[in-house]
Amino acid sequence: MTTAWHNARSGHWWARWFNTSIYQSGRLAVLLVLCAVLAVQLSDPLPARLIRARVFDFYQQTRPRPVPKESPVVIIDIDEKSLVEQGQFPWPRTVVADLVTRATELGVEAIGFDIMFAEEDQTSIAKVAARTATLDSATRANLMQAPSNDKLLADAIAASGKVVLAQNSTDQAREDKGEPPLTSYAALGGDAAPYLEKNTSILRPLAVLDDAAAGRGIISLSKENYDGIVRQVPMAVSVGDGIYPALSLEMLRVKLGAKTITLKTDAVAGGISEISIRPVRSRERNLVKTDTSAQIWVYFRPHQTFAANYVSATDLLNGRVAKERLAGKFALVGTSASGLLDLRSTPLDPVLPGVEVHANILENIIFSTQLTRPPPAHLMEWAITFIVGMIMIIITPMVGARAGAMTFLAMAGGMVWYSWSEFSAHLELYDPTFPIAVALLFYSYLTYTGYAREEAQRRQVRSAFGQYLSPALVEKLAEDPSKLVLGGENREMTFMFSDVRGFTAISEMFDAQGLTRLINRLLTPLTNAILSTNGTIDKYMGDCVMAFWNAPLDVEDHAAAAARSALRMVEAVNSVNAALEQEAQQAGRPHKPLAIGIGINSGVACVGNMGSDQRFDYSVLGDAVNLASRLESQSKSYGVTIVMGENSAKDVRNFALLELDLIQVKGKKQAARIFTLAGDEATAGTGWFKELRTNHDAALAAYRARQWDEADARLAVCRKTATAQTGLVTELCGFYTVLAERIATFRTHPPAVDWDGVYVATSK
Repeated sequence: MTTAWHNARSGHWWARWFNTSIYQSGRLAVLLVLCAVLAVQLSDPLPARLIRARVFDFYQQTRPRPVPKESPVVIIDIDEKSLVEQGQFPWPRTVVADLVTRATELGVEAIGFDIMFAEEDQTSIAKVAARTATLDSATRANLMQAPSNDKLLADAIAASGKVVLAQNSTDQAREDKGEPPLTSYAALGGDAAPYLEKNTSILRPLAVLDDAAAGRGIISLSKENYDGIVRQVPMAVSVGDGIYPALSLEMLRVKLGAKTITLKTDAVAGGISEISIRPVRSRERNLVKTDTSAQIWVYFRPHQTFAANYVSATDLLNGRVAKERLAGKFALVGTSASGLLDLRSTPLDPVLPGVEVHANILENIIFSTQLTRPPPAHLMEWAITFIVGMIMIIITPMVGARAGAMTFLAMAGGMVWYSWSEFSAHLELYDPTFPIAVALLFYSYLTYTGYAREEAQRRQVRSAFGQYLSPALVEKLAEDPSKLVLGGENREMTFMFSDVRGFTAISEMFDAQGLTRLINRLLTPLTNAILSTNGTIDKYMGDCVMAFWNAPLDVEDHAAAAARSALRMVEAVNSVNAALEQEAQQAGRPHKPLAIGIGINSGVACVGNMGSDQRFDYSVLGDAVNLASRLESQSKSYGVTIVMGENSAKDVRNFALLELDLIQVKGKKQAARIFTLAGDEATAGTGWFKELRTNHDAALAAYRARQWDEADARLAVCRKTATAQTGLVTELCGFYTVLAERIATFRTHPPAVDWDGVYVATSK
């Protein structure tokens, strides 16, 4: 204990960190976890590989390979059209022979088949004659002398000298049918076979076709495509003592006229470092970038951009393809017909003809656009995981959760930026996910342990001072005092008061429990209407609701939000009344419908924590708040449901808004122009409402100009229009009655000479 205290006092940061962190923050356990995580990363488990692959998929989806100006690859497609014209597949080998001959005549540089010819053609004349029992022996003997379709195809292949046939590597044991023709390999740096993907056997073409072909290539995909999405394709595989090239690599060799494919190994990198092809009598090498197991990461372009690369097989057979479409091109023969089941999934396309994968690889190699995952990438990611893990272990407890989060975000952003920039600039793949996940894990754990430690400290404070201070003071001492300060801020806001009219008469119809249920039944939909427009409930005062908008969070167009909320509240009251009326009829008791009054006003008010040191609420104070309360109380006097102040009305001019009066409410010296809300924007756009507003405004203008006859005439038109409608518009008839009564009074008792049209309210 003395030594630890001395080290802490000595001023060495490492000593202070060790003594205050290893034992207090659980960093020792985290260091052990870090070691375990690093060991897991070195083993590269399947979940990590899958997440890494999905990240690289996202990169391709965000930035797919650009479409070349002129592609050197053409796909001879056995499509639906070809099946219709040439018949079901597989076709007789004579048709395939015609396809090879025709493509060769049009000048293709290499023909690669993404189709296996592993079985004999059963449509050969000799095969058919042997199966036909009705033939006489002489005829059968003559037909048996006819060359087989396979021999005719082999002749076409040999004549072309450019055909690469497909073969497949498999883990299933197969009967050895003799020594297959092998492509010549040259090994630089050591034997390449141990680094290649290994398989048990090869599914080969027929021997007669195999011997005639200029090359043969593997069409099987990588075992790394564990989720069914093609990302990697082996450029060479090892089967027994032989090494077999991929279809695309073999086509490139045949096209260049090279005899040998060179595999260069590097013991430091731990595998294949380079694959190259050098044509005869040439010093230039054509490089293929792969990973250490000779697999290429395919950089795809979208399937729809390959439309110009496709040539229908039947068009080629029938002479409908121009020579320039094929001359000098790599020709891949495959199928896109859905019934032939040669469909694949790629990072860009969920369904893609398998032959197009090989087309992408050829373009990758020719244009040097293949993706690469450099040999040191895994080690580099491991080192980054160690570094960011140590940073989070050291920094988070020292600087706290917020600064720790900023540190984490900065490191995560840096790793993502580096990974993306290497992809976009150099087509190199680096995985940021594992280091980010480790940093997040340690940040979360250390933040949690820090929080748990603070909670323990608070419990210690409560235990230590509980006997000397009141519980309230103890809690204040344990918590952050800065959150308890009083005060607020001035904000432009909109306020609403809503009250039930005639509540006293309604309350006489229910007992205490029934009245409580009734109020709750009403306040629930009213509250939902307010909250649905981002309003804040300030308080409930019996049957009254106070709410405001634009605090504590900003609400865009808060006056319009309050107006929309008021309209929804009216609809909610109507729904409640309908249900209550039905219940009253079933119970055989009288029903008195509920009615509310709503006051809305906008203005600047002080909002914040208000009250005493012991108790406070988040509320508002200000003259604009008081006016909203006064407007609610005036709704009954004017015979309408919603009364709105002028400041709010300016912001909801597109609603169905009508001016009511110039009123001097009790406690105010200045007159306020007030309005009523009769509907939303849809109502405001109707022809009848536009006509109503015109007559309504004219009636008010005549009233203030003391033109009583004109005002009465206009009011009669307005009352007729309002009577023909429903809801809030019909309520205007009550207002028109109030205004007509004033006019009748002014006829007998004219207002003062200096009367300015202001009505002075005598009650709140």
